[in-house]
Amino acid sequence: MPEVLDVGDGSQDALLVRLGAGGYVGWGECEASPLVSIASLVCPMSHSACKSVQASVLGQTLESVDDIIRIGNRVRENSLDLLQADHTLSGIDMAMWDLLGRRYDVPVYELLGYRRAYPKTPYASVLFGDTPQETLEKAREMRRLGYRAGKFGWGNFGKAGVQADVEQVEAAREGLGEDGVLLIDAGTVWVDDIERASQRLQVLRDCRVTWLEEPFVSGALDAYCQLAALAHPVKLAGGEGSHNYYLAQHMIDHAGIGFIQIDAGRIGGISIAKQVADYAQAKGITYVNHTFTSHLALSASLQPYAGIEHDSLCEYPMNPKPLAMEMTLEHLLPDKSGHICVPEAPGIGITPNLEAIGVYLVEVEIRVKGKILYQTPTI
Repeated sequence: MPEVLDVGDGSQDALLVRLGAGGYVGWGECEASPLVSIASLVCPMSHSACKSVQASVLGQTLESVDDIIRIGNRVRENSLDLLQADHTLSGIDMAMWDLLGRRYDVPVYELLGYRRAYPKTPYASVLFGDTPQETLEKAREMRRLGYRAGKFGWGNFGKAGVQADVEQVEAAREGLGEDGVLLIDAGTVWVDDIERASQRLQVLRDCRVTWLEEPFVSGALDAYCQLAALAHPVKLAGGEGSHNYYLAQHMIDHAGIGFIQIDAGRIGGISIAKQVADYAQAKGITYVNHTFTSHLALSASLQPYAGIEHDSLCEYPMNPKPLAMEMTLEHLLPDKSGHICVPEAPGIGITPNLEAIGVYLVEVEIRVKGKILYQTPTI
């Protein structure tokens, strides 16, 4: 965006991946700082476990799902000490799935082994208002637009005292209505402070909140587990910070969560997200997508669990910035029943709007020892 605000809104920038092979093109999107990810794509080798991401991708054969898995493993092996590699690989992985789907004229969910895609119930995902009145108005707008579920997060929640948080949650419940599914996202505000987090549990129960999301930072497994034991019947949700399969597995096994939230643009792409969805299903944990960017990322985030009927909630940014909406030609809009579905189109089923993207394009050049390693390509 021309102006980037200091708020928890991931729709203010985007890093688009375009991948070509055999005359076909696939598209993906990284959920990460664009400049840092571009640097990881092209950085000079530091040692055998710190190579650029592109060194493991460019020139590889891409003809099957096995090739996608093989290339992803190459990146993880050759860029083991490059901590941004999984974020960067995420968009590349999406683009590989999209390309194969377009080549074989099938949706990605079919390539993943699902026979059909089930409708999902979108929860309108917004930031808390600066005041309870603003939150009330946002919740009323959700209800007016027909959303059955809504999530409020970040903002000043958890920072201004217990009573202020109580008023925010009560406003959200009032505006959403008695029968709406209410979700609360604390945005890791309590780090690992169980006592502070537990002070909000009573209002969550009173307002029939379905989940408390990310009360703590990713990896604070003991804190998650202890709070989960105190929170019943409210469940905990988390996992968006997982940037590999094992971090998500640990959340499922040791954090006591009821919902595992995975961002395909962070964890390594659709491939790893599908692994997590399978593992969650085996462990009786509900899988939910995490996304707060474009509808390209939204469609990609739905593919890993499109064929799991009982995992029916999906994150749906209600008020993304213009960049996020304008960068694609197609959008996943709720139908008359209030559901959304992945596109029944080849690949991810979403096409970037190259003309619109040009308006937001930020020119980048990375030069090392006088040699240009990266320059923003023409679109």
